[in-house]
Amino acid sequence: MALYAIGDVQGCYDSLQRLLEAVRFDPKRDQLWFTGDLVNRGPQSAEVVRYVASLGERAVTVFGNHELHLLAVAAGSMSALQQDTFDDILRAKDSEHLLSWIANLRLAYYDPRVGFALVHAGLLPQWSITDAISLAAEVEAIIHGPESVRFFDHMYGDLPDRWSDSLTGSDRRRLIVNGLTRIRFCYPDGRMDYRCNGPPGSQNDPLLPWFQLPERRSRDVRIVFGHWSLLGLWQGDGVIGLDTGCLWGRRLTAVRLDGDTPQFTSVPCRAYRD
Repeated sequence: MALYAIGDVQGCYDSLQRLLEAVRFDPKRDQLWFTGDLVNRGPQSAEVVRYVASLGERAVTVFGNHELHLLAVAAGSMSALQQDTFDDILRAKDSEHLLSWIANLRLAYYDPRVGFALVHAGLLPQWSITDAISLAAEVEAIIHGPESVRFFDHMYGDLPDRWSDSLTGSDRRRLIVNGLTRIRFCYPDGRMDYRCNGPPGSQNDPLLPWFQLPERRSRDVRIVFGHWSLLGLWQGDGVIGLDTGCLWGRRLTAVRLDGDTPQFTSVPCRAYRD
């Protein structure tokens, strides 16, 4: 059995199929991990979701910010943005099934057998992987349940920007979501910054990439993530960044995780956004 993690697909179904051909993916034996953002901005969100859902237990997918945005729009908590391209899901005959499958994704996943964790964007430095899985489960239970609309009504926002165990209610849930699906740079005290999305070195002092904070408590686990297209392929600091900008006409990347050394495969992609 081979285990591959794949970066942000964002509706680029054709690129995904070319990548799976390149790694000779066998759906009867192999497993895929997806870093989230299967949908939006690309042309075939529904086809991507149908395919990944058809893999059943052979695929593990975590929420990206675009899946959460889609669910908020579907719930009526948010209006679609001009650049959104997930109408093919909202108008599909199987829309209810597709949205239900998306709503049952995880926010974080950890497999101790391979020693890797999977998240969309990263982890707040105050969290261990055990903390992250537990906090993710708090929010997952709400998204999967009857209170999901109330959750989406209060999901958006940049505050609070620093974790505290004393946080409660919508502030606590918002920060958990942001810490898993939006994080890029942090201040030394663990506060998140949402303004800078360039590569490391483009930020102002004293900001650091979340994975380079000296006091990061998740350093004992290797973490695979996406979300940060301007970071590109990144291996180091105990993490693997896989968003290589497929949507922007760069590449879609997979990494094989079950061997002694991660092995990378990429395919070129057509640009759907400037």
